Amino acid sequence: MKGLRVLSLSAVLTLILAVGSVFAEDIKTSGYASVDIMSNYVWRGQKLSNSWVIQPSVGIAYGVFGINIWANYDSDSKIDEGDGHGEFTETDLTLSYTRSVDRWTFVAGYIYYALDGANDTQEAYLSAGYDILLNPTLTLYYDFDEGNGGFVVAAIGHSFKVAKDANWNLGASASYNINNKVMGFDKNGEDFSNFYNAELSTSVEIRLWKAVSISPKLAYAFPLSNDAKEAIKKISDDGDKDIFYGGVNITLSF
Repeated sequence: MKGLRVLSLSAVLTLILAVGSVFAEDIKTSGYASVDIMSNYVWRGQKLSNSWVIQPSVGIAYGVFGINIWANYDSDSKIDEGDGHGEFTETDLTLSYTRSVDRWTFVAGYIYYALDGANDTQEAYLSAGYDILLNPTLTLYYDFDEGNGGFVVAAIGHSFKVAKDANWNLGASASYNINNKVMGFDKNGEDFSNFYNAELSTSVEIRLWKAVSISPKLAYAFPLSNDAKEAIKKISDDGDKDIFYGGVNITLSF
């Protein structure tokens, strides 16, 4: 039901954007639909599944405003009692506002996490990126609901053209937790402020047609502090702390 409420809200917002475009044709509108098929669901270093997952996503940008709906289908969910079985475990709604100034890109946004097996929560975030080598980006998330704390992610990335219709992408990120209860607790059972996790990723984006691309990808996530090790171990589905995972993304742009 929580996921349905989010989808209903997003449908209304999408309709508003569509109607607005009729009256403001000079405003740029774009969108995409994509799906990731991954070996596991990994979020901020936490392994939240014990088998492969399917993660569909739909997004629309209307000028400086954007909306995205993302969901996670766990092929072996154990949220309900009994043997594992497939079900949707999470549906997220993201609203964003983007502005560019010279080489700077600033984004402000809101995320609603509709969860099965846990309380829903909400985040606001601010991001700043600069268009130079490695495209550094710094993002501050603040969970004002269940987490009541912050989370900071610093990321870099670079893309190499390896063929006419193929790019090789490399990325790296590191994070810092600021007493965010959603990110888990230390060995004393308390929320903490400390470095959290890092992630290294690689993918190859292959454009099949003008609007369709496929991207095989791999990633490795690991904790950056003893506090994070303890928190991630308690949260992760099978207690793993270092996680190697991968899959493939298919995207249709319009």
